[in-house]
Amino acid sequence: MGRAFEFRKERKMKRWAAMSKIFARLNKDIILAIKEGGGIADPDTNARLRAVLQNCKAANMPKDNVERAIKKATDKDTSDYKEVTFEGYGPHGIAVYVETATDNNNRTVANVRSHFNRGGGQLGTTGSVEFMFNRMCFFNVQDNGVDLDDLTLELIDVGAEEVERDEEVGSEGEHRAEGGLEGAAALVGELDGVAEAVDAPERSASLPLPLLLLMLLL
Repeated sequence: MGRAFEFRKERKMKRWAAMSKIFARLNKDIILAIKEGGGIADPDTNARLRAVLQNCKAANMPKDNVERAIKKATDKDTSDYKEVTFEGYGPHGIAVYVETATDNNNRTVANVRSHFNRGGGQLGTTGSVEFMFNRMCFFNVQDNGVDLDDLTLELIDVGAEEVERDEEVGSEGEHRAEGGLEGAAALVGELDGVAEAVDAPERSASLPLPLLLLMLLL
């Protein structure tokens, strides 16, 4: 077939492998959103599910995959995914906060511990480093002619901590809003009526350097 074919094949396989990991993570996010929303699969009344579906759209996740995940989440026989967090230290005492979604806690504990051991760190006890982290959500909002000052005032009223213009984006421009993760649902609802949110909400943690955030879905 030639070297060009092999090069294209390898590149496609890498891209498909990355997409597979993203879709698996989003699949778990859909199930968690519905479970924590009391089994409600309607994005109009489940703000967290609505936000996850926006992320699915941004990742080009096929509609069939989304519908299959929603159906699986509403099935009584579905494994009950739970969010479990772990804390520990990496090399040189770097604090590590791990957030997982799992249906088998024993397996996840073993996997997380093996990652720490292989990286020269150690798994800590609950509360050992959590106080160093703030749970945050981030939104990228298309400009669409929205005045930044007006947007800032409206989002601050529902829990946003900071709203600023992202200067690294092209001519169309975007605004970036951030706030506490507990207020993500209110921010999603407000953004639905103000502007089109893209890549929202992105869950993360705000932390001082040289701390490290490790996100794992096992």
